[in-house]
Amino acid sequence: MLKILLLISIITIFGISINDVYSQEIELATFQETAQIIIDNKISNSNTMSITLLSSNIQEIIIPVELEEKIRENGRIQAVVLTNEYNCVLGVNDQSCILINIERNPEDKGINAIQKSTKEISEEFIDEINQIFDTDAKFFQVYIHTTEEANKALETSGIISGSGTISAVYTMTKEDTYSMYQKISSMLISKQIRNGGGFFDVAKILSIEENATMSFSIIPTEVKSLMQLRLSVNNPTPNQIEGTIQQINPLEYFKIENLNRSNYLTAGNYPLNSIFQIVILSNHETNVSNVKGNTIPTQMIDGIEIPTEITKEGWIFDPSKGERIQGKYIFGQSASVNQNELRFSIGESEPQSKETDPVESIIVVSIITIVSIGAAIFYLKGYKK
Repeated sequence: MLKILLLISIITIFGISINDVYSQEIELATFQETAQIIIDNKISNSNTMSITLLSSNIQEIIIPVELEEKIRENGRIQAVVLTNEYNCVLGVNDQSCILINIERNPEDKGINAIQKSTKEISEEFIDEINQIFDTDAKFFQVYIHTTEEANKALETSGIISGSGTISAVYTMTKEDTYSMYQKISSMLISKQIRNGGGFFDVAKILSIEENATMSFSIIPTEVKSLMQLRLSVNNPTPNQIEGTIQQINPLEYFKIENLNRSNYLTAGNYPLNSIFQIVILSNHETNVSNVKGNTIPTQMIDGIEIPTEITKEGWIFDPSKGERIQGKYIFGQSASVNQNELRFSIGESEPQSKETDPVESIIVVSIITIVSIGAAIFYLKGYKK
């Protein structure tokens, strides 16, 4: 036990030298790619497939440094969102939107004061935002979001659409998703990432789907901003008889047989920068079973399952049973994953859990805990302020 505590102390004092545990140092890049499926049989009765490209480096997802600093230093702006989502807010139909989400000033009393204060701040930014997006959005209204049902179900952040979020809404002529994705990605995604393939190429495939939508977000934090490009497709969920076994082939939803990581990430060992996630919402208790690929051993930290072997590819399901099931597949040192490796079922007998060596678990969990951004990347529950 003293040996374990000494190892943890060394790691804590001197930072991360993961060569002591693995032959190659584990790193975290500022760029990350995520593929996600939400099978919603509870709220919307739909399937949503999405690809998200995210970075905190303005050389990777490119916005002017002056604008990034201005947004971040304002202090009240929570997010800037460009989207062609249908009905971006109530009252907007068949138009694209720019939402400038602003934190309410406690001194604003009444709806008129809130609207006035929000519009005044947004007007300081809209010209520069139009310029970087090559848009001509005009002021529509100030909108106060009043529901957070989806945020509660998916445990996501409310910065973009949670209850109480205040948006200055600007609208413009709706652009089809394929054209919008081509334009925004060519202007704002670095050439190295565009040429690196991976999830970026899957997003291009999704962009031609009839129900495809996209969004580009700037989310300021204290020291830097998170830039996010998201492409999604929403389709109705086929009728599923309650209590029956359902076979899940995740890549089938994306109409691909293999999912490759971006070549942009091959320069280092970045096991947490490419993640596949699936969320299944059900009206009844169910469970994961018959996992065809690998499952990664985990250890519970603060109520969350943390992988203890992040250099290996495989699934982590947390929770693996209940009305909400969530699975994350990390690539480890693998460059791709195929359909068979991602298949699993829900509704059969529960899978057997794997035992892990307690000494190795404690050391690796300590490393992951110290590299806190790794957990933030891994859980993908939204960026909470």
